[in-house]
Amino acid sequence: MGTLNYEVKDNVAVLTIQSPPANALSSALLNDLTEKLDEIETDNTVKAVVLNGEGKFFSAGADIKEFTSLQEASDFKALAERGQKLFDRVENFSIPVIAAIHGAALGGGLELAMACHIRIVSEEAKLGLPEVTLGIIPGFAGTQRLPHYVGTAKAYEMILTGKPISGKEANEAGLANQTVQEGAVFDTAFKLAETIAVKSKLTINAVMDLIPYAKTEQFSQGVTKEADTFSGIFGSEDAKEGIQAFIDKRKPNFQDK
Repeated sequence: MGTLNYEVKDNVAVLTIQSPPANALSSALLNDLTEKLDEIETDNTVKAVVLNGEGKFFSAGADIKEFTSLQEASDFKALAERGQKLFDRVENFSIPVIAAIHGAALGGGLELAMACHIRIVSEEAKLGLPEVTLGIIPGFAGTQRLPHYVGTAKAYEMILTGKPISGKEANEAGLANQTVQEGAVFDTAFKLAETIAVKSKLTINAVMDLIPYAKTEQFSQGVTKEADTFSGIFGSEDAKEGIQAFIDKRKPNFQDK
């Protein structure tokens, strides 16, 4: 069984993350997302995508236990670059991808949501980049995309504290397009996708091609720098301690080395 369900209805592709309990972004999920994007690109009937999560969360982050299998700095850098490349593909996709976020979008889950073009979020959902609490940093372009939405001051606060914000706060900060009640997230996102999908695909593709030009060249430089720094931090003793503490469900004892 795959980690991602795919179906098409009324010219809208629905991708549902099915990786319980946390819908963590494992290697298998990243592979499945790549494959589904390939399928969508070859289906000329699809004009919009809704990405959502089954169960309690949209996605509560990367697969931390999978991190323990990585040994070399090159492994960590390859992981970051792989996630960055995939999320960059989402952001530059030829049709809009709408994230329907309930429960939580944390760490890699938020980084995936930020790569989407539109975010519909439940009022009580938790959105954040908690990597520093594990002795690591965001590695899937989180340090670069978050300031784009919430500004640098709020990005510093969120990333340095690791504390998530609510869907309501995310809306106020510019991270969410709109917030709705928990049970209405998917329906709201799907209706929005349907509104887009009745338009000409020519115009949709043109808009999707043009808006990314608003991003500066510095963004790609920052993403490259993030991957380098991510691999360096991951090799530290504090990173090993933070990840093990997370697995052991205890507070980490960082030594600043």
